[in-house]
Amino acid sequence: MANCCTPEGAETLDSGAPLPETTVVRGDGAPGGHYAGDLRPIPSGSFVMGDHFDEGYPADGETPLHQVQLDEFQMAATSVTNQEFAAFVEATGYRTTAEEQGVSAVFYAAFRGRREDILSVPARVPWWLAVRGADWRHPDGPASSLAGRADHPVIHVSWDDAQAFCAWSGTRLPTEAEWEYAARGGLAGRRYAWGDELLVDGAWNCNIWQGRFPEENSAEDGYLTTAPAASYQPNGFGLHQMAGNVWEWCQDWFDPGYYARSPELNPQGADAGVRRVMRGGSYLCHDSYCNRYRVAARNSNTPDSSSGNIGFRVVR
Repeated sequence: MANCCTPEGAETLDSGAPLPETTVVRGDGAPGGHYAGDLRPIPSGSFVMGDHFDEGYPADGETPLHQVQLDEFQMAATSVTNQEFAAFVEATGYRTTAEEQGVSAVFYAAFRGRREDILSVPARVPWWLAVRGADWRHPDGPASSLAGRADHPVIHVSWDDAQAFCAWSGTRLPTEAEWEYAARGGLAGRRYAWGDELLVDGAWNCNIWQGRFPEENSAEDGYLTTAPAASYQPNGFGLHQMAGNVWEWCQDWFDPGYYARSPELNPQGADAGVRRVMRGGSYLCHDSYCNRYRVAARNSNTPDSSSGNIGFRVVR
């Protein structure tokens, strides 16, 4: 199955698809650095990486299952928030990929702006709009702001942007193996970060789509788009929202065949590639078309891509 979760950078910049009638238009890792977030210790250990339930898309390469041994590290309890990213920008004057390009992808039901701000609709993922003026400060389009979202994950950040933040903050992006090990929180071979069932006692454990995608979201979890980064109970390692909310960039190049040749000790991913790994799913995930909020699920995008559901989390 093709990646339907996020548009690629080239699609956002140039798609040519007409606006659908259904659209609602409404207005390096060394200690030190400047990261002030909550880093949780992740103990060294071994785990079986990959899809234990044979539920993944074959093209994503979630198999074969393979043993991985990791050294200890620290991981941020949450994805990087708007407040944390703002401190980086204020200190450095950094401009994100979306700001430099003048466009990023916004989910159609969240759009805030004028109709002429919608430059195109990617044909492969028509629920996304290529919006002029959408960026991390204007997450739903040029008529939106960060008011009330300081503690939400920063979005509209490319892999390149995440790397710049890491260089400033004295952190790095997790490897894909580190991400999955940490997301499991000590639970071996489970489907999700909290167990095998999506709902526990009838309650949601992550921010994903509820309803009929993409036309109707009942918002049973209380959110149409992002939720505060520390929402929901943390996993066994004290990490919040390792499923849903926003996709999180990893360090690795994406290669669907990598698991078959992955080394057991501290795997670093493929040596080269075109796309970088993303993990965790987002508020748009739904089992009717994309069940990539499972802990083993893999996704990827080009390093220059940004959208309203991509963020990142750091390690040290």
